[in-house]
Amino acid sequence: MMSNRFRRSAIAAVAALTLPLALTACGSDDDDKKSDSSSSEQKEQKSEEPTEDAQQAGAKPFGPGCASVPESGKGSFDGMAKDPVATAASNNPELSTLVTAVKKAGLVDTLNNAENITVFAPTNAAFEKIPEKDLNAVLSDKKMLTDVLTYHVVGKKLAPKDLESGTYPTLQKSDLKTAGSGEEYKVNDNSTVVCGNVPTANATVYLVDTVLMPEK
Repeated sequence: MMSNRFRRSAIAAVAALTLPLALTACGSDDDDKKSDSSSSEQKEQKSEEPTEDAQQAGAKPFGPGCASVPESGKGSFDGMAKDPVATAASNNPELSTLVTAVKKAGLVDTLNNAENITVFAPTNAAFEKIPEKDLNAVLSDKKMLTDVLTYHVVGKKLAPKDLESGTYPTLQKSDLKTAGSGEEYKVNDNSTVVCGNVPTANATVYLVDTVLMPEK
């Protein structure tokens, strides 16, 4: 028969061997949980990082001409972002002549129904550079007016970076060229962007200080 003292010693020895193994196993489970938790957190952080499109969408309008845009209401940047481009332009006091021209050409629905376009929008001051006689002649000739206006529209959205050195076909079918960097850009060398990257519901708008003329 095994003595009680020997039996207690054997049990103690087995316990001494088993306890570290149990603790090691527990530690391994905890490490796995921590690793899984860390991996999950990294995935969540990665998914929360903004995409390029989101970053671009958050970019703000720029340029000296932006100071004339109302701070609130439908003609403000926030207000224009909610409306399609022709409607948005009609709420901006700096674009009233352009809006009149768009209506005369019957292009309101065309512009409002287009998707993901860029509009280089001449300000009132841009139209004032055109001699009154010449401007009236253009406004009274629907075909000529349509050619001029659709030349200001590119069939995709252009980010400021796209304007650094680009050539883009317009809805009028002729190309226009852009160049510049930072917050200073020109279109066809003779028209300057005075307020750029203005969002509307279906377009990105760049206000320009000179009316663009397509090649004949």
